[in-house]
Amino acid sequence: MVHLLGRSSILRSGLFRLSIQPRFFCAAQRSRCPDTTQETNMIRSSRTQIKRVLCVAEKNDAAKGISEIMSSGRARRREGMSKFNKIYEYEYFLFGQNVTVTMTSVSGHLLALEFKAPFQKWHSCNPVMLFDAEVEKYCPDNMIPIKRTLEKEVRQCQALVIWTDCDREGENIGFEAIDVCKAVKPNLQVFRAKFSEITPASIRRACETLTEPDANISDAVDVRQELDLRIGASFTRFQTLRLQKIFPESLANQLVSYGSCQFPTLGFVVERFKAIKAFIPETFYKIKVLHTLEDDTVEFSWKRNRLFNHTCCLVLYQICMEDPIATVTSVTSKPKSKWRPLPLDTVELEKLASRKLRINAKETMKIAEKLYTQGFISYPRTETNIFPANLVLAPLVEQQTHSSTWGTFAQRVLDQPGGPNPRQGKKSDQAHPPIHPTKYTSSLQVVDKFFMNGKHHYFNFNCLLPLQGNETVVDIDIAQEKFSTSGLMIIARNYLDVYPYDKWNAKVIPVYEEDSQFQPSAIEMVDGQTSPPQLLTEADLISLMEKHGIGTDATHAEHIETIKSRMYVGLTADQRFLPGELGMGLVEGYNSMGYEMSKPNLRSELEADLKLVSEGRKDKRGVLQHHIQKYKTVFIESVRKAKKLDEALSAYLGAALEIPEAQQQDLEMLLPVRKCPNCGRDMVLKRKREGSSKFLTCVGYPACKTAVWFPDMVLDVSRDESICPTCQPSPVHM
Repeated sequence: MVHLLGRSSILRSGLFRLSIQPRFFCAAQRSRCPDTTQETNMIRSSRTQIKRVLCVAEKNDAAKGISEIMSSGRARRREGMSKFNKIYEYEYFLFGQNVTVTMTSVSGHLLALEFKAPFQKWHSCNPVMLFDAEVEKYCPDNMIPIKRTLEKEVRQCQALVIWTDCDREGENIGFEAIDVCKAVKPNLQVFRAKFSEITPASIRRACETLTEPDANISDAVDVRQELDLRIGASFTRFQTLRLQKIFPESLANQLVSYGSCQFPTLGFVVERFKAIKAFIPETFYKIKVLHTLEDDTVEFSWKRNRLFNHTCCLVLYQICMEDPIATVTSVTSKPKSKWRPLPLDTVELEKLASRKLRINAKETMKIAEKLYTQGFISYPRTETNIFPANLVLAPLVEQQTHSSTWGTFAQRVLDQPGGPNPRQGKKSDQAHPPIHPTKYTSSLQVVDKFFMNGKHHYFNFNCLLPLQGNETVVDIDIAQEKFSTSGLMIIARNYLDVYPYDKWNAKVIPVYEEDSQFQPSAIEMVDGQTSPPQLLTEADLISLMEKHGIGTDATHAEHIETIKSRMYVGLTADQRFLPGELGMGLVEGYNSMGYEMSKPNLRSELEADLKLVSEGRKDKRGVLQHHIQKYKTVFIESVRKAKKLDEALSAYLGAALEIPEAQQQDLEMLLPVRKCPNCGRDMVLKRKREGSSKFLTCVGYPACKTAVWFPDMVLDVSRDESICPTCQPSPVHM
């Protein structure tokens, strides 16, 4: 090792918030309740000074709907600086007094996260530096009019109420609005409205129970955004810049992106495809018994199910044929119910729409968001499948009685003993109820109406009683081989009368008496072959993502859409996922390195930590640094083994381009050794064009020609991860 002395500067990583002052909130939270009567009076006094309130929703449709409810349809509309985000003004009784409300909206995230200059440019640095480069939040050009509207309107207000969606992303968007407003008015009082649907009852309840924005929930989004930026940018630049040179004919203009969620999502598709390719069908043998009585033929199934040895099955079959008399050994009859599916959460909504309505997850959430902002359904991003006890369902069902399609069934729900009685699940996010209709309408557009009809059916049947029937099981014995059949008689269809997407087939069987005997109509030995699993449907893929903790209910559709748009996967005629050549090559390349980056482990650990951050049980900075270092280690090793990626892709994209040895180091991602003492950029080890000796050079060449030439006695130079304890400022790698 060679010690390299000189100056270096530490790359400071961290989140820059538009030079905004520290956050201070004034709202009703138990942990911050005043301890004295004097403090209580001070808060009451500050609230009585509130004459004008700025309210900020997440979208214009939501702002409009909330304003119509709060103003009873008397809101005055005016233009803001963004033509897409209107301003609504009205009077409302809030904080124990009449105040003037100014309601406006953002359009999703107001701020974006980016690397500070010069790291935004692709060729500005070694991609590994992006794990430590400084980042900042900024307002994109298309959001500046919205930002200016907030800055202008808040100057006249004494309080800010956040009306963004009540989930992680909505909380973070709310804090972006808070930061912008408090930069203009530091003493602004800030409140959070909590609601799950845009209905009069929900909005009025939110106004009466204003609380404090939750910084922990917002912090979890900050961590996720920064990690996604650093991980995605570093791997994407590495893959794209290298593979475009190695496969110029196939990938010359291709963005070869990487994301810590999209790659495991791709991995599920590839894993299923490879399982199908590796599947070897096996021939099996089984015995079946048929009994025809009058016009009905009953098939008895073998208790052994099937055997893979032909001789063994043949011997047992011949024994049965020697004495082909069936003895009824037992007849059992018992009530049986088919349970209704659980109340609807986001994942089940996406799966249901994909399977039954043939609508993909992205389009499903787009329609659901639209119906939510129009007040037709509750908030569609929820992990809850339990209706809370305080949610009265009867009025919601009563609205559906006006429908000419399912109104009769809605009335049955109301008339049944106990009224609406939904089956309850076990999951609750403690934020939103299951997705359910909040009002009835018959005037939607075709697609929305089709989607809404499915939701009404689901809600109504969920409130009905389960299907009731009697099941009879008959067991027989032929030469000591056991066979069985079962029949079902439906007594009450209940929810099946409402819900067309489910069925319970009834098979009628004759009456058999225990200990009776009969001559089977046929005893047959049949063969068959085992079949491979099928390619994944979108519903299957969403189930795997949820099971392994990849993304959240709010992001599943986005990750699936990404791997489709990058051409990593395609769809078959029956809408099943098939990996593309590029997707297969990438997964196999990284797997051959020994890093199963297409497996869900890395990302699911991150999602678990983000949940702990949102609950205040883990420190934001600690989680951020832990996962940065973990992915950075994987990145460095991936760069070192990059030829394995080339080899895997060449099996699908053709032979890799032969790069002359003199140009090989241009493909290498050279790691920084120290900072240049002249320009402050990185200095890296390079090999001389002639010979194998190395030298230390500034990446700013030719603008900066600083270099360190090693004496002839030095036979080899390499960089490792140790830091020189002497050189200051650190780090200087040895």
